[in-house]
Amino acid sequence: MRDYLLDLVEHTYDLGCIDLVKIVGDTSKTDIVGLAEDLSVVIRGNFHNPVADFVGTFGMPNLGKLKTLLNLQEYKEDAKLAITKSSTGESDGIAFENKIGDFRNNYRFMASGIVNEKLKTAKIRPVTWHIEFEPTNAAIQRMKWQMSANAEEANFQAKTEGNDLKFFFGDHSTHSGNFVFHPGVSGQLKRAWSWPAKQFVSIMDLTGDKKVRISDDGAAEITVDSGLAVYQYLLPAQSK
Repeated sequence: MRDYLLDLVEHTYDLGCIDLVKIVGDTSKTDIVGLAEDLSVVIRGNFHNPVADFVGTFGMPNLGKLKTLLNLQEYKEDAKLAITKSSTGESDGIAFENKIGDFRNNYRFMASGIVNEKLKTAKIRPVTWHIEFEPTNAAIQRMKWQMSANAEEANFQAKTEGNDLKFFFGDHSTHSGNFVFHPGVSGQLKRAWSWPAKQFVSIMDLTGDKKVRISDDGAAEITVDSGLAVYQYLLPAQSK
């Protein structure tokens, strides 16, 4: 279970804007739902194989605490992690115990009714995607350089010029910059939507194979396959 939890924490909490996820699991699948506090990112994911311990609907709050527990030296080798149950039989937490049983912690889940209420806005409507590609490490590094050069800009704009997908920072009235993020794309982006730069790069830095889809109707999606799970990050566009 520890490997699944570490993967989940890395691909949610480590973005820096998510501290609560919802798990919905049964014997055939284990789904993940998350929502940034500022609504800048919606996460939908599922493990490649159902996680037998994650059955039912429950929330994982305070993911920072969960990360701390998972990385304590006492729990790194031969630790015992077990799902605890409430009096009604629902999963209500994780019991941590070291190899020899003299170091213990309990991490509590959030009840299904509460997490459903908190994440009720995490809905994804059908979207028509206009361009789709797999980003390169070189492009991600160039993005970081532009962010450094335009640190005062929280957002960037994505547009196509010919077959090139270009990212723009700032505008003609201030300091600005642009670069080709991915050449040779099919489809076009014509509208001047803005996207959150920090969240975009944080997702790009995650472990796993990535695919990007962008809609000219105001949505971007980054899919990350970690090897254990597939995570879909939806970034609603913003008007600058």
